[in-house]
Amino acid sequence: MLLTGLASCEQLDLTPKDKMSDYDYFKNATELELFSNPFYNELLDKSPFDEQSDVMVNAILDEVMIGGNRRTVPASGGGWNWGTLRRINTLLENIDQCADKEAVVKYSAVARFFRAYFYFDKVQRFGDVPWYDGQLSSTDEDLYKPRDSRELIMTKMIEDIDYAIANLPAGKSVYRVNRWSALALKSRFTLFEGTYRKYHNLTFAGNNYNYYLDLAAKSALEIIQKGPYKVYSTGNPEKDYMMLFATPDANTDEYILAIKFDYALGIRNNASAYTLLTSQGRPGLTRKFVNTYLMKDGSRFTDQEGWEVMPFNEETNNRDPRLAQSMRTPGYTRINQTRIVAPELNVATTGYQPVKFVQDPASNSNNNDRTGSSDVDMPVFRYAEVLINYAEAKAELGTLTQNDIDISIKKLRDRVGMPNLNVADANASPDEYLASATSGYPNVGGTNKGVILEIRRDRTIELLQEGLRFADLIRWKAGKSIDQPLTGMYFEGPGEYDLSGDGNIDLVLYAADEEKPAEREGVSIYKLGKDIFLTEGNNGYLNYHHNAERNGFNEERDYLYPIPIDERTLNPNLTQNPGWKDGLGY
Repeated sequence: MLLTGLASCEQLDLTPKDKMSDYDYFKNATELELFSNPFYNELLDKSPFDEQSDVMVNAILDEVMIGGNRRTVPASGGGWNWGTLRRINTLLENIDQCADKEAVVKYSAVARFFRAYFYFDKVQRFGDVPWYDGQLSSTDEDLYKPRDSRELIMTKMIEDIDYAIANLPAGKSVYRVNRWSALALKSRFTLFEGTYRKYHNLTFAGNNYNYYLDLAAKSALEIIQKGPYKVYSTGNPEKDYMMLFATPDANTDEYILAIKFDYALGIRNNASAYTLLTSQGRPGLTRKFVNTYLMKDGSRFTDQEGWEVMPFNEETNNRDPRLAQSMRTPGYTRINQTRIVAPELNVATTGYQPVKFVQDPASNSNNNDRTGSSDVDMPVFRYAEVLINYAEAKAELGTLTQNDIDISIKKLRDRVGMPNLNVADANASPDEYLASATSGYPNVGGTNKGVILEIRRDRTIELLQEGLRFADLIRWKAGKSIDQPLTGMYFEGPGEYDLSGDGNIDLVLYAADEEKPAEREGVSIYKLGKDIFLTEGNNGYLNYHHNAERNGFNEERDYLYPIPIDERTLNPNLTQNPGWKDGLGY
């Protein structure tokens, strides 16, 4: 269990190195396990479903989405936290006191897995950071060391993760790290590093971006060829994707590592409530993102005549089945319910209401709706990501074949009954919508441009709400995607609408100069220009954020986070990241 039994040795984090008794702890496998348990709780993302980006936004935009002068250098915090690293290094320095040598190897591997995981987060946020592989006392000179090079950090991370791969158990263990989750982490961070260096045009003494892309592909391929995982499917393409994320217990066929939640034990998240209650984030998918879902026959929605002004019921018809399993579309019912329900515009700011991770309303005696609690497990590493990592790494290397697609992307499309991706066709006719500066990635080029764009399409759709989107934009040097439109459904004007598709009116929009229509049961009534805003006034796309002060993504600054002022004050050897002004003058 990841979130229980984590506190028994927490006090050791607060004890200075020179006061810790080497003879009181680290004596057996149980003590090593208890000491390492907090790594899971402190480092793994327990709510990936609420990440804002260009594909999903909340009613209140975060500082990254607003950009500009809303992003400032914090005095402290800001992700510059090192407490868990000290705990990891404490374990590694004292672990040889345990007489059980098998346990020593196993928990050394666990600690080194999490040290690589810890540093991956730091590199994503700050770039170069100091490398520490031992405990530090208050008088240690290394407390004031400058940053180490990105290449050194990556080299050390690979050493750690390779040790973990070689020494962690190979059996399935969905709530504990194993050999396969170590390989999944390696594929994730080497793909990040390879594409980051490629698209940011970075070179260092040492390895080039192809080296990291090759490691990403090889790590993913080892899981594909030798791992015990497969894409979850019951043969129901209209439900399998949705049910994978709505069932309380993580599916051990597809989830490599997950965070356990259990209502009975009081370990809960708010994944269901997040998309159902007006008191939560009120998230909505963006029209730009919804446009990227293919038609069910594999053709492009944005090649359809009149796609720009298609109303909701038309645009959602005959699309990739993952669309209807990721948001409310006409005919939607809650799991195990028969009543058809419409998207709720007072809950989803764009009208496109997410349903991923939303449970059966009867789960836990309906407590997940009434109290905002949910007990679906959260994915950390999923086999689907491994498949996409493999395809992307091979495409970026320029070595992708149709067989590579057949053993990766095809598996995910097969689950939902979608045609396979054809490499030759994609490269012969790259999607203009995905290559556009207003809706896609204009910096993708080369002979594999078309298939790279298609892999990004599948990645964004398949891994929606799994906490990976912003990191993808950063590594692709696609931060300007944040500035693309955050609009929603299209409405042709005032009138009555049936968004549920059940033949009954469930929405009425009326103009500012009209009287409010009479209330009707089950019908939401909104005044244009007051309750609901459209891009063209009385028609156009839902534009909830029409008055938001969006200052734009700063290409010279925003790919890295700033180092907090207090940290640089304490250690003047830490240079600030480019473009960030903290007033320190050094």
